[in-house]
Amino acid sequence: MSKKQKHATAYWKENIKYLAILLSIWFGVSYGAGILLKDELNEIKVGGFKLGFWFAQQGSIYVFVILIFVYVRLMNKLDKKYGFNE
Repeated sequence: MSKKQKHATAYWKENIKYLAILLSIWFGVSYGAGILLKDELNEIKVGGFKLGFWFAQQGSIYVFVILIFVYVRLMNKLDKKYGFNE
């Protein structure tokens, strides 16, 4: 395997690692807070809505959007690290 291929393989391994971590966070928030911990979170009210309901309806979407920005930042750093930035 050439040096360029090893470089690209290392880049993609880090990229997949970041994706797995961020998607796990999103899954944990959407499934955990929206379904598994719904009853415990419903005891807390935010803006007149139960917190478990809010996470199921809105919270996981907000977390997903935040994770998109985190992913962009991580990928910009990764691109600079491996010399793929413009």
